[in-house]
Amino acid sequence: MEILKVENLTKIYGKGTTKVVALDNVSFSVEKGEFVAIVGASGSGKSTLLHLIGGVDRPTSGKVFIDGKDIYELDDDKLAIFRRRQVGLVYQFYNLIPILNVEENITLPLDLDNRKPNKEYLNSLIKLLGLESRKNHLPNELSGGQQQRTSIGRALVTNPTIILADEPTGNLDSKSSDEIVELLRKSNKEYKQTIIMITHNMEIAKCADRIIQIEDGKIVKEG
Repeated sequence: MEILKVENLTKIYGKGTTKVVALDNVSFSVEKGEFVAIVGASGSGKSTLLHLIGGVDRPTSGKVFIDGKDIYELDDDKLAIFRRRQVGLVYQFYNLIPILNVEENITLPLDLDNRKPNKEYLNSLIKLLGLESRKNHLPNELSGGQQQRTSIGRALVTNPTIILADEPTGNLDSKSSDEIVELLRKSNKEYKQTIIMITHNMEIAKCADRIIQIEDGKIVKEG
């Protein structure tokens, strides 16, 4: 079942001599439960692509369908609600709230949506994250790997349609990086979670089901 469809996506910044084509007529699709890595050098357009898929930015032209819905037909308010409920975002920098503990950071998207967490699912998620002994700790009491695991929990807690991870290991040492990739793999297998991960590291990308390589805003290889 196709969960994501990207059609002729283009993003242009500036005009005239300052014009930059960050993304150039990109098209691809992702099946439900698939783990896809998008690889490319810095400036290749991969992060721009991820932001457009997630509705963080709007394209110059083209369409993005998530679970059959054209997300750019939504106005800004409805798009923000859709993104909060259907898209889980994981960034290189953890973006945790310093005054909230691990469990509170994880359940924050539900709190913002005036929803109560499913306790059984939340407990299983915290166990999957390996944070059972840390759930009452503040971010400054955690290692980098533990903070990133918390941010992954925050992305997973809403049972989103899709997880978008932007260089999730970019701020971690090799051991913690391996743990985060393994955690993403587990969430993909145990929760059938669809994941799109941006990385410049081909070794990390090899953990995915499929690799899409992007250069100068275009897909140059897929397989």
